[in-house]
Amino acid sequence: MNTIESLVYASVFSPSEEEKKRARKEIRILAAERGIYSASIHDTYMKFAAGALHGYTIPALNVRNLTFDFAEMVFRIMKEKKVGSVLFEIARGEVGYTGQTHDEFATSILAGAIAQDYRGPVYLQADHTQFSAEKYGADPLGQEEVLKKFIQAAVDAGFYNIDIDASTLVDLKKGTLPEQQKENAHMTARLVDFIREIEPEGTTISIGGEIGHIGGKNSTCEEFETFMTLVKKEMKSATGLSKVSVQTGTSHGGIVLADGSLQEPMVDFDVIKSIGEAARGKYGMGGVVQHGASTLPLSLFHRFPQAQTLEIHLATQFQTILFDHLPAALKKELYQWIDEHCANERKEGQTNEQFYYTARKRANGAFKEKLWRLPEVDKQKILMAWEEELQTIFKELKVENTA
Repeated sequence: MNTIESLVYASVFSPSEEEKKRARKEIRILAAERGIYSASIHDTYMKFAAGALHGYTIPALNVRNLTFDFAEMVFRIMKEKKVGSVLFEIARGEVGYTGQTHDEFATSILAGAIAQDYRGPVYLQADHTQFSAEKYGADPLGQEEVLKKFIQAAVDAGFYNIDIDASTLVDLKKGTLPEQQKENAHMTARLVDFIREIEPEGTTISIGGEIGHIGGKNSTCEEFETFMTLVKKEMKSATGLSKVSVQTGTSHGGIVLADGSLQEPMVDFDVIKSIGEAARGKYGMGGVVQHGASTLPLSLFHRFPQAQTLEIHLATQFQTILFDHLPAALKKELYQWIDEHCANERKEGQTNEQFYYTARKRANGAFKEKLWRLPEVDKQKILMAWEEELQTIFKELKVENTA
């Protein structure tokens, strides 16, 4: 291993917490010396809002494993293709099952930039800072404090892009749109104010909201405007949301059929276009965010820039590529781990293919070091497949030559 790889390995796998902290500190010092820094994408999104930027969609990449290798690959492609902005993100749930703290994740990404001699801003995003509807119903203040601690840890680690997801609190059983969106807007406004209180001086954190839980009913412009009216009424901060996530017909991970293949989703691009126009025109926001896009065919990706989609989140397909390219013996061991540790997640009537597909993400943390220590020939198969996927995504989203 070279120096930066040794530092990253120590920062992730050292049995000593002090050694981990020392390695992460050294990575941050090296990054700063080379002009690599955590940044907010807020100002860029305000240019989209004003019409000064248009014609491309910014990718947000959820990195669940081989984080340093993945980041190094992305920064190399960004330099080669002159890609301006890519978000590296990890969701609240992913922090748990991938075994990556915000600090570990951030320094692994920064190390990837160092390894590729990249210069400039690195956009780290806390994806799906999500409320549990059940826990919120039992103890609203307690759930709010949990989210605030999560956000504080993210900001401390250099995550200057935060997606608030209180869409789980939307209650479609209520009779009117304001009643349906009330708790979502209330908690979004409170967390916006909290983030503005803790953001570093000189930095405006980019904050996203969400109006429809991914996998539920498709969002409408009326829902969006109701949500924004309520948020603006409750929010004390002068600067609010820079973007909004909506439901367009996709779902996280996709819908798995009995043979393990995925049901092709139907994306309503008119939802993206209409809500995006309202977001930019009425509320000075960058636009709409598309979640659950990894399971879409790449042949559809060119339509996201056409619909003026601001940002698109990609996770599942990179995980699928990793598992598809694992050595047979390691994949067998991984599935045995799932059988042993995730049996309670198996739903009645699920085939093995459906069960392994939905539960496999739980194995990321447990196999983190084994994946890092894969023989180079096996690791390169994964990285080459990832690169092929990313090259196509960057081309279709029109982010090449936007640096």
